Amino acid sequence: MVPSAGTDEEATAELRADVRAFIAEQLAADAFNPAVDAWLSRWDEEFTAALAARGWLGMTVPVEYGGHGRSFQERFVVTEELLAAGAPVAAHWIADRQIVPSLLKYGTETQKQRFLPRIVRGECFFGIGMSEPDSGSDLASVRTRAERVDGGWSLSGTKVWTSGAHLAEAFIVLARTAPVDPQHRHAGLSQFIVDLREPGIQIRPIISMNGAHHFNEVILDGVMVPDDMVFGEIGNGWQQVTSELSFERSGPERFLSTFVLLAACADRMAANSIPRDADLGRLVARIAGLHRMSTAVAGALGRHEPADLSAAVVKVLGTTTEGDIAEFADLQDPPDSVFAELARAAVDQRPGFTLRGGTNEVLHGVIARGLGLR
Repeated sequence: MVPSAGTDEEATAELRADVRAFIAEQLAADAFNPAVDAWLSRWDEEFTAALAARGWLGMTVPVEYGGHGRSFQERFVVTEELLAAGAPVAAHWIADRQIVPSLLKYGTETQKQRFLPRIVRGECFFGIGMSEPDSGSDLASVRTRAERVDGGWSLSGTKVWTSGAHLAEAFIVLARTAPVDPQHRHAGLSQFIVDLREPGIQIRPIISMNGAHHFNEVILDGVMVPDDMVFGEIGNGWQQVTSELSFERSGPERFLSTFVLLAACADRMAANSIPRDADLGRLVARIAGLHRMSTAVAGALGRHEPADLSAAVVKVLGTTTEGDIAEFADLQDPPDSVFAELARAAVDQRPGFTLRGGTNEVLHGVIARGLGLR
């Protein structure tokens, strides 16, 4: 497992031990098979319910909204252990990682009361509606439009790479509410909470080359969104999205998607099933460093400090490391079928590591500007 380090090791050691014991019980009961990229590709509502029953969903949600009022560091410990085990956490991942802090920061009282308690109970699943066809990572170029109508807004446009949209209840959509200003391309954007079961929504599966289905294209055709589902302030969408991306880019899923494969490499090497190679030690050292960096970002987010730049650094370094783990394993002669399947899945998923959450090429620019190099 990942080293037990953090800002307060004594306070989190018992929690980490509890999570490891739970995972061991689940594995012994054949509740899941460890998988690469399980936070994206393994949707299991029963596993999510088991986590909720132990108080491990919505950990940072205040008690008045049905949550547990715990720290970002405590939540980090839980998510890190689940990722390291390759556990099936996709059902609640986006809601717990991204929607919870966004609702707490920008949501109305009505929105908090409606969604937060159900997310905590593992009963409400969300997606994210940011990316669009032909837009890449340039969110300022989104063409989905929201037009003012009686009692709310009418949304039309297309979103892609929407993970879990075919199973989720709602997603938060970034749309244009004012014409594009060439001098201020990020202005005129707003966010809306959209019920994925509303009339006018068509969800089309995007099937990966390996046959997997977790991505979707979501087409909105005059979808009515009432005023009470406007998320944050009209025209403040870009600032809100930037804040949300800190949670998306800095988490341990940005360097632990292939950890179960790295652990398999270490186990097989210790048993002399694959050749000893110093590169494995280098990969382990990189993961340990990223663990420290990501923990520091979690601390900053818990203190409500800006973390956009550091989150981008974690995302770039973490996803690069994930790809290198996949490549290292792929170069080995598979000693058994479990190892072979993990390595194959990692290679299949590798192209997406550096794309999701903003391409690494775009984030290089974000980092350079943040450091005053551009």
